[in-house]
Formats: sequence, C-alpha cells, structure tokens
Amino acid sequence: MADELKWYVAHTYSGYEQTVKVSIEQAVENRNMHDLITEVSIPLETVTEITDNGPKTVERKVFPGYVLVKMTMTDETWHLVRNIRGVTGFVGAANKAIPLTEEEIAALGVEKREVVVSYGVGDSVKITDGALASFIGTVEDLDTERGKVRVVVSMFGRETPVELELDQVETI
Repeated sequence: MADELKWYVAHTYSGYEQTVKVSIEQAVENRNMHDLITEVSIPLETVTEITDNGPKTVERKVFPGYVLVKMTMTDETWHLVRNIRGVTGFVGAANKAIPLTEEEIAALGVEKREVVVSYGVGDSVKITDGALASFIGTVEDLDTERGKVRVVVSMFGRETPVELELDQVETI
C-alpha cells in the first residue's frame, strides 16, 4: 500500500490553503483514512523583507492557491479531497489527477531525504559525477543539511576547493 502513496496537487481558492489543509486533516481523522491520506502540505519559503522598520523575516507560500496531498488515489480519497470547501480540483487533465514525479518532489523540498555518508572531513574521496568525475581529493567541509561537500582537488599543480552534492563523491 505504501508504494501507491503519491503526492498530488489540489487547487484551492487563493488564501484558503491553510483552511483546506486543516479541513482535509479533519476529514481524514473523522473517516479514519490515515492509511490512504498520510500527509497534507503547503510549501513555504522563508523570505527577508526590507521595510521602513528594518529587515523582517516572513514565511511566504511558494505556490499560492495550491495544497500538496500525499495519498493513495481511490474514488473515496478523490471525492474526500475534491469535496472539501475551498478545493476547486486537482492539477491534471479533466477528472484525472496527475501525481508529482520524484524530481518535482525533490525540487520542492517537500520530503526530506536523509543521506548517509561513509566519509568525513579529511578523508580521501573520488568524484563520481560532473565535470571533475574520476578526480581524487580530500574532504574539507561536510554540510549534510544543505546536502553539500567541499572537496580539495589538485588541478594543474594547485589545490582547488570544489563544492559538490553529497552523492557525487565516494570513498576510495
């Protein structure tokens, strides 16, 4: 059942995103459908606005008018979400909702994926992807929250730091 869970995008009236999210969560609770609809999300970004009173940090909706729902698509779940007040439909063709792809989910940052690395600062690693593939270097910095690693590579007789994704390097 878990492999059928996919992220779908529900279109809502602008400004009703939070109301729709809470309503879907309550309907799932009332109908005991936790196994079919597991998560409801509104993608937010943190932005610093400069005002007359100085900088102010606010959370802004990435996609106003849309709510993401992780669910198994059945007639029952489709009707539950579709009949919530404020929902105008699903993103897709006619009455067929189209799930988000893995790439879209990763780009949105909806699901946090934990990457386990087998190397640490000071270890020798081989770059496996990108322009510097097959180069060997030393790990200078490791930032697992951002998913980045800085590797010092020797090119043309110079030590050059290169910032890469965590999965672009492997231990030797």
